[in-house]
Amino acid sequence: MYLQAGSDVEYLSMLITRKVEFSASHVCRNPRLSDEENQRVFGLAANPNGHGHNYLLEVSLEGDPDPVTGMVFDLKEMKDVLNREVVEPFDHRFLNHEVPPFDRVIPTLENIARDIWRRIEPHFARPRSRLHSVRLYETPDLYVDYFGEQPCSA
Repeated sequence: MYLQAGSDVEYLSMLITRKVEFSASHVCRNPRLSDEENQRVFGLAANPNGHGHNYLLEVSLEGDPDPVTGMVFDLKEMKDVLNREVVEPFDHRFLNHEVPPFDRVIPTLENIARDIWRRIEPHFARPRSRLHSVRLYETPDLYVDYFGEQPCSA
């Protein structure tokens, strides 16, 4: 259905997605494991000197378009939140040393996506919209989708 100004039309929920990019380095090592175990579990990512990625983040909001504006969420505000809460603190940083909680949490793709959710979710909780998902690409063929703290159906 389409928005008609001044009407009482019912709307189906929609998803709106915005992409941002940031570059960061990290090392995946568990201090409780030996060098050999870290190498076996994390492979090249266990290099103590770290390595970097050009991350691509897709954030999707779910909601009903506002009857006045026709938007699920103000796109400029969405961009501002993602820049302030993700790009500014993460871009060109060594995550393990410069971005809490990764001084104590292994910055795997999964943990980074979970942390991004935690940072941005409060900004998108509105009567007509909510954070639906965070998709984070580490490489063009490797990404994780995170939908918040939902029980696994596996």
